[in-house]
Amino acid sequence: MNLTYPIRDYNDVQKLKNYYLEKNEYRNYLLITFCLNTALRISDVIGIKWSDVMDSRNRIKPHIVIKEKKTGKGNEIFINGQIRSAIKLYIEKCGRATYLFENGMGGHITRAHAHRIIHDGGIGSGIGSNISCHSLRKTFGYHAWKKGVSPALIMEIYNHSSYTVTKRYLGILQDDKDSVFNNIML
Repeated sequence: MNLTYPIRDYNDVQKLKNYYLEKNEYRNYLLITFCLNTALRISDVIGIKWSDVMDSRNRIKPHIVIKEKKTGKGNEIFINGQIRSAIKLYIEKCGRATYLFENGMGGHITRAHAHRIIHDGGIGSGIGSNISCHSLRKTFGYHAWKKGVSPALIMEIYNHSSYTVTKRYLGILQDDKDSVFNNIML
């Protein structure tokens, strides 16, 4: 089994997002932006419908409310500015159907298709081939942690039942620990 890691370099995150944007592949751009900014599992992302993100007046809702497939727990995710912009761009360029991530036949893309989109984006953007759907989930947590978000809050966002699992997601390496020692000079 291959381990996945977060994308640690912010510039690499932007390269991945921009890869599909520059190719005018707006669904794929929305998928990557959505995954990076919600920390949801891909199994929960692919089935999201337009009615989950848009209200009856065709405005983007403030939150997405889902029941996670793996845990069965409810989760309410704020739709931030990055997601809003990607949704607006997608609607402007492609319109809407039933699912956010349509497969072209009236259904939604599969997990395997989503993985291929993200993996190919990693290769095409030059950041590498070890990028998966789960990498994007982990990337959210890593960058939240680097910005000072409490690991306990990240654990809550992920709906993890164990701090040990959250620690693995954060992908903390020796250089992260070195930075702490370098900056704490008592």
